[in-house]
Amino acid sequence: MSTLKPLTIDIVSDVVCPWCYIGKRRIENALALVPDVPVEVRWRPFFLNSWVPREGISRDEYLTTKFGSVEAYKGIAGRVVTAAGEEGLTYRPELVKRQPNTTDCHRLIHWAEAQGKSAEMKQRLMELYFRDGGDLTDINVLVQAAADIGLDADDIRKRLATDEDVALISGQAQEAAEKGISGVPTFVFAQKYAVSGAQPADQLARAIRQVSGEINAQAAE
Repeated sequence: MSTLKPLTIDIVSDVVCPWCYIGKRRIENALALVPDVPVEVRWRPFFLNSWVPREGISRDEYLTTKFGSVEAYKGIAGRVVTAAGEEGLTYRPELVKRQPNTTDCHRLIHWAEAQGKSAEMKQRLMELYFRDGGDLTDINVLVQAAADIGLDADDIRKRLATDEDVALISGQAQEAAEKGISGVPTFVFAQKYAVSGAQPADQLARAIRQVSGEINAQAAE
């Protein structure tokens, strides 16, 4: 039985951020490299595109606003598609037709946390968006995604129709921004050390072991 104090890892990310999609797989691979280190992973919200309205906008409008044109994104997308593929993930940007505001996605992840399923919820939403071109502005898509991981569909539909936890999610995203987090994913270890970007699994594993050793050495003093 491990007597080590668990290392908290707060992962600040967004479900429509391709590097967050890749970073999620890399942190999972990193954790597999350090199975002896107890950790507690907490998924924290971030709005990559806080200017996108709650109802979402067309993908073409989004790409034109953010990158200048749809064509301009293609070169960038190619690099990300390759990086995703190297992690065993599929990103098909041509399938994405609608750019969502991710408030409701973050609400689902928060609600799934109560059942220990936040990582599953995050993964399902990311797969829908990046792999399948799913419309995350469609309440039926969101409800089905929640049902796919074992949440109560009727309960989720009712809650999505309210403003439950909208302020909480907005507040957490604002707090991350106020702490200086501007690029995601950002991995915060023990609430004191931050690593920004989808770093390779071996580098993340080294950081996990190092910070865990430090907090446990302090706890033993």
